[in-house]
Amino acid sequence: MALIRNLLNRRGKNPNRLGSFDDRQLAAAAAQFGLVPVEQIDSDEAMAPDAAAEQVKAAVRAGTWQEAARYLADAGRDWQERDRRSSLLAEEAVKDDGWLLAWRTARREDPDAALVHARSLVYLAWEIRGNAQAQGTTREQFDGFHRVLGQAREAFGAAQAVAGDDPCPFVAEMPLAMGLGYPHEAFEKIWAEVEKRDPHHLAAHHAALQYWCAKWRGSHEEAEAFGRAAAAKSTPGDLLSTVVLTAYFEYEISHQDLNPGEYYRGPHIVAATDAALADVAAAHEKNPHDRRLPPARHMLGHFLYSQNRYAEALTQFRHSDGYAGTPPWSYYGNPAKRYAKVRDYCAAQVARG
Repeated sequence: MALIRNLLNRRGKNPNRLGSFDDRQLAAAAAQFGLVPVEQIDSDEAMAPDAAAEQVKAAVRAGTWQEAARYLADAGRDWQERDRRSSLLAEEAVKDDGWLLAWRTARREDPDAALVHARSLVYLAWEIRGNAQAQGTTREQFDGFHRVLGQAREAFGAAQAVAGDDPCPFVAEMPLAMGLGYPHEAFEKIWAEVEKRDPHHLAAHHAALQYWCAKWRGSHEEAEAFGRAAAAKSTPGDLLSTVVLTAYFEYEISHQDLNPGEYYRGPHIVAATDAALADVAAAHEKNPHDRRLPPARHMLGHFLYSQNRYAEALTQFRHSDGYAGTPPWSYYGNPAKRYAKVRDYCAAQVARG
């Protein structure tokens, strides 16, 4: 959910090298390419919501659970879609869990309800903690945060016990591992359960990467090694080659003395960008409506922009335009404004020829 994203994505610096064009020129370039005006860009979502999701949200907000149960069941064995749908339902349960309680009461052994319940407790814990830095968080918030995370750990145990070959209860436990500070050995056990069920689960890899980042429970070296390993086992269209881009991005934003232009044009990062570009193209060819594509395009576009590959970057942005609620933009105080600046700068460069 947005609160967790904001907390995980705190940015250490705000470089701005977009001084070659004035606002009028940027606006003209955006208009020339039919780009969404900045005031209309959604900073909370990475892509347009699907109609089925909106229908389910309306149903649970009305207090009924049956449509939510069907919605999650309809994902079948598409584990990545099941992960997305269970996350959406968990977010709704944080707002009002009456429908979820009714579902769990009616179907006490339902693994779907167990998954949503466990996941919702993690989201609730982060809601209690708030989005402030540690020094701005009260003792009561910290106490509530850890109390609910403890409940979540127990709930995940129950969900995993009935999961069968579903990796989602293990994927969803990863933010809990960050919050409670699981030692590496404990986290690696979770990861082993995911890998044996779905070794190419993209959301799982992105969640695990965050655990291995220096800002959480690992180091820059461990995060990059994890990202490179994901890229090494990537097959065309699974988008695993994009995971290492996030690792490189995390390194850049945490180093105040780094020159982003020089950094992103390093040969190993250019090679990783090229691999991700091919991966995104393959995923698009398989399914242009793949909901994993917009976040991948946004991060890839940032790398292409940072390498002065403006036409290629603009192509990615045009595919995913109108939404900025995803990294790298969600690391900024105003995601829509930052995204539009970068996008329009690329458009202006392309228009200039």
